Amino acid sequence: MKPIGISGAWTEEKQVFRDERGSFREWFQGEPFRRTVGHSFDLRQANCAISSHGVLRGIHFAGGVPGQAKYFSCLRGSVFGAVVDIRVGSPTFGGWRTVELGEENGRALYVSAGLGFGFLTLSDEAVIVYLCSAAYDPRLEHGLNPLDPEVGIAWPPEITPILSERDSSAPGLAEAGRRGWLPSHSGRNKSS
Repeated sequence: MKPIGISGAWTEEKQVFRDERGSFREWFQGEPFRRTVGHSFDLRQANCAISSHGVLRGIHFAGGVPGQAKYFSCLRGSVFGAVVDIRVGSPTFGGWRTVELGEENGRALYVSAGLGFGFLTLSDEAVIVYLCSAAYDPRLEHGLNPLDPEVGIAWPPEITPILSERDSSAPGLAEAGRRGWLPSHSGRNKSS
């Protein structure tokens, strides 16, 4: 696993074995993950999202303590993923990094609790699966507008993004902070 420049986020290169029957990959292994990250992944939920070309989902995160860590892999097609540091007090607060996940490169991405994540579908269709360290709780689920100019993620300019109503009306980083949604870098919840 390799750090991507924001504390708490790593990519993992996975070998994809191909032959005339199709492909195979081992997309998660607990022990190498634990050695790199320093703790086991406590699986509480697994999700699958199928998105059409140009769909932009996120930036999503779970509030509360302990939050929700996620481990992503794109099994079909490709997506342009963005990790945003939304932890108040973090040295990289408001910073972001991008990574392409796809069936061809076999790359996986781990995003610690307290970080936000979103992705733009590059292919005609993409299937992204992700493991979650906490079950979905609508009371704790939040989002930032992925086109927030304050954060300024450099999404691929040749694609016109398609957003849900929820994502397009989500607040920017500053407003999310005023609402008390953002986690603390120390791990304590900033919301009341």
